[in-house]
Amino acid sequence: MPENDRKQQENLNGFGEQSDFLIEKIKERPINRGKLFRRTLMTAAMAVIFGSIACVTFLILEPVISNRIHPEEGPAPVVFPEDQEEMAPEDMLSENLTQESEENNEGGNVSLEQDQIREILSGLVLNRENYQQIYSALSVYVAELNHSMVTVTGVSSNIDWFNNVEESKKQSSGVIIANNGKELLVLVDYTPLQTAESLTLTSSFLDATKSKGSLHQIPVSLKSHDPATGLAILSVDLADVPAEVKETGGLEIATLGSSNSKNIIGTPVIALGSPMGSSGSVGYGIITATGSQNYQADANYKLLQTDIYGSQKAGGVLFNLQGQVIGVITNESVSSDMKNMVTAYGISELKKSIEKMSNGERIAYLGISGIDVSDEAYEELGVPYGAFVRDVEMNSPAMNAGIQQGDVLTSFGERSIRNYNDYITALMQAKGGEAVDLTVMRAAQGEYREMKVIVTPDWRQ
Repeated sequence: MPENDRKQQENLNGFGEQSDFLIEKIKERPINRGKLFRRTLMTAAMAVIFGSIACVTFLILEPVISNRIHPEEGPAPVVFPEDQEEMAPEDMLSENLTQESEENNEGGNVSLEQDQIREILSGLVLNRENYQQIYSALSVYVAELNHSMVTVTGVSSNIDWFNNVEESKKQSSGVIIANNGKELLVLVDYTPLQTAESLTLTSSFLDATKSKGSLHQIPVSLKSHDPATGLAILSVDLADVPAEVKETGGLEIATLGSSNSKNIIGTPVIALGSPMGSSGSVGYGIITATGSQNYQADANYKLLQTDIYGSQKAGGVLFNLQGQVIGVITNESVSSDMKNMVTAYGISELKKSIEKMSNGERIAYLGISGIDVSDEAYEELGVPYGAFVRDVEMNSPAMNAGIQQGDVLTSFGERSIRNYNDYITALMQAKGGEAVDLTVMRAAQGEYREMKVIVTPDWRQ
């Protein structure tokens, strides 16, 4: 075969072999279904994990970011005004008549003598219709005051011998004293409620606005408690107050008055809450005495005695005829022959601790029971003015610092102490755990000598 033909034949043969290779069928690798399922499952699991982490991170950081961008306002601080001297009824009459006389006499100075005032008052003769009008007016007035009164019910449960759950309920009367923009604050005797597992609030005003077959029971929580008096501040979230109550303007805030008026004996008062032992009861009377004191560590409480015959389990508050709370009813330190006469703590001595509790602040404790130094003791016995120490509680910060019965405290930090009330005011501004310098006058060899004492208050338990 010629050379050219042979090469051409080889090329054709090579091309034919290449063609056979190109037309071969390539088989696909078989799918590993188990491996594919595991990878899919792994991918889904990782997606769930990362999604959960992102969700949790968002939930944690979202409030922080929102508060930084739009900071939420906290509750407004609660501050009660200082006591103001009240005007006696005869002074009010004299002032009103004087103003009228001045207007009628074109600015002339006219003054009424006591005899003239008595003559005017003696000319007022009341008959049966007048008394009916008076008590009708008092009934309307009580209905208005009751917008500030509430009943707090504490519920606790026990299991008897047969494994049955038994619920017990105890109640205490309270009064609404403040609205801090976030919650209503209620002053209440907490003694009957200490073992309660849950607390709810009701009132006659809420009952009047309830729908048929329903009862407004608002949940409340403990904000602060003062074991010295048994009083507590409970908080009601404004979001829990029914809409119909908000629309009608209730519940109302009561005004705290003064129990330090010089003319308080003989003042007409109304006892609301549970003065007769049952919620919603009422009593009318006057303040008959204020001489008794309830001496406790770091506090003295004036007791307002009334002629209202009530229950030995009375509770609630005393209102004056100006609509102000002047006392919180108590059963503590009542003499044995006056057990059924309604007695109350004076509101003036309670204001500082109520204010602290309303703001969620704790109260410092030293353990000193004291009284004022009288003018007679100062002039005749040479006792310096200050807070006279009647007693010191065992194992208290005051005892541990060396303060003794008979000492006189004359300064607390940088504050001068002239009486026991000054000491209480200074202690209310102190903080537990922070040392304070006290100046103490101690009797020695017939004279009082000055001592410097460093004391560290605790928090009142």
